[in-house]
Amino acid sequence: MRLVILAFSLLGVSAASAQDLTRQQMREIRSACEADVRNLCAGKQPGGGRLLQCLQANAENMSPACANKLWELQASRPPQ
Repeated sequence: MRLVILAFSLLGVSAASAQDLTRQQMREIRSACEADVRNLCAGKQPGGGRLLQCLQANAENMSPACANKLWELQASRPPQ
């Protein structure tokens, strides 16, 4: 769930909205982005926005699979 909240933080969606994701959507995000969090942000402690800052700083190195999944989910959500 932490990865899902992180992913939606990147998209500007609240953690509460992340609770509305289906299990399938959570699995898809985890599958697409887990390696990016591990590889791009190794050694960063979760919390305080540190992982978010790390991913934002490394956005150009994010895998196409993760970036595409995040944008796909953002596009499918109604405007906030």
